[in-house]
Amino acid sequence: MLTGNMVWSLIRLGYLEDPRVQHGINWITKYQRFDDGIDEAAKGWPYDKREKCWGRHACHMGVVKALKALAEIPAEKRTRSVKNTIEKGAEHILKHHIYKRSHDLNRMSKPEWLQFGFPLMWNTDALEILGILTKLGYKDPRMQEAIDLAISKQDHQGRWKLENTFKGRFQVSIEQKGKPSKWITLKALTALERFHSQRSNGKFTRQEADT
Repeated sequence: MLTGNMVWSLIRLGYLEDPRVQHGINWITKYQRFDDGIDEAAKGWPYDKREKCWGRHACHMGVVKALKALAEIPAEKRTRSVKNTIEKGAEHILKHHIYKRSHDLNRMSKPEWLQFGFPLMWNTDALEILGILTKLGYKDPRMQEAIDLAISKQDHQGRWKLENTFKGRFQVSIEQKGKPSKWITLKALTALERFHSQRSNGKFTRQEADT
């Protein structure tokens, strides 16, 4: 997760070509796993001491942060290994319908992933995942439940609330929990606009999501 977040941040800051960032990208494409309940976990470095991340089921949040980093690489600069890793990571997430358990889609992986927050560090939520997948150009039926979830959270003024926050744990608090959020609204509108081709008066409707 840390590698994914740092690579994403440094690419955003313009350091894509820095050899150290390239090393981080290569680390992700070489070592990131997408296991989904295999019989035996991978052995050897770096897997032996990180059972929670590299066990029989890959850490969902680790997959998300790795995919987030690779999505930031311009399409024309993605190597074959980057493209392959993106495809594997996206399929892993889609297999889980974004926030569910792949082996029982009637169950959520973590209820807190339905609470939209900003900023996000090691944790994730359905909105962040939608943003990553839509940035990569995905429009898959397995995303629909998460799309409907995002639409359902829009208020009558077309805004979204901050539901999850690190308030009190940063030097400066970013917005107020339970209140309309500029950041969440921006992220929701961006993901929905990418996913849909039609808009109505600046607001998205469930009917539009079904078209």
